Amino acid sequence: MPVTDEAIEKIKAMIVSGELRPGTKLPKEADLAERLGLSRSSLREAVKALSLIRVLDVRQGDGTYVTSLEPDVLLDALGFVVDFHQDNTVLEFLEVRRILEPAATAMAARVMSDEDVTALEAVLESLDEGASLEELIANDLEFHRRIAAGSGNAVLCSLIDGLSGPTMRARIWRGLTEEGAVTRTRQQHRAILDAIAGRRPELAHSWATVHAAGVEQWLRDTLGTAESHPC
Repeated sequence: MPVTDEAIEKIKAMIVSGELRPGTKLPKEADLAERLGLSRSSLREAVKALSLIRVLDVRQGDGTYVTSLEPDVLLDALGFVVDFHQDNTVLEFLEVRRILEPAATAMAARVMSDEDVTALEAVLESLDEGASLEELIANDLEFHRRIAAGSGNAVLCSLIDGLSGPTMRARIWRGLTEEGAVTRTRQQHRAILDAIAGRRPELAHSWATVHAAGVEQWLRDTLGTAESHPC
């Protein structure tokens, strides 16, 4: 095992065992390196790597701390990775979205508070008929973010949020090129909201599936057409 990977594993073991807890400051570099039997350079590289994925927080002039380790922090890097993928690979992310979002929507129909349902309706109603595509996309993201949060599952919410990058691009592309896409999106949002407000998880799951599958199928058809007619 490379020395940097070994250093990462040793720090990870300290966190998993509870020796280093969320918010804890790591010992001084020299002391920690000696304690773990590592060189200071390999420890430094391990700290750098763990800070990139938000496990550690390096504070200049103060020291290095374990982050909160909350799902939204640890899964933040997912969006960074997702943003590198385009075209056919985006379909795989859309497939994952089609699995996760309906599940979150069904959960929201069960546990979302009445106040949050009212706030969700306010998001939907805030969109004017003459809204631009940019406003529609922003509203769409906020609508789905609130539903994911309303599921009550922080991990699921963070995963869905991490998938927003490529799915947003696909939604913009669809809105620009497919006739009736904007109207259809608004109608489906209303159906999803009504199912959540009516505390009907199975119906909410079904409408969310239809909604997510629409973007996925449109992209499949579009990419298939592009492949059939190369420039």
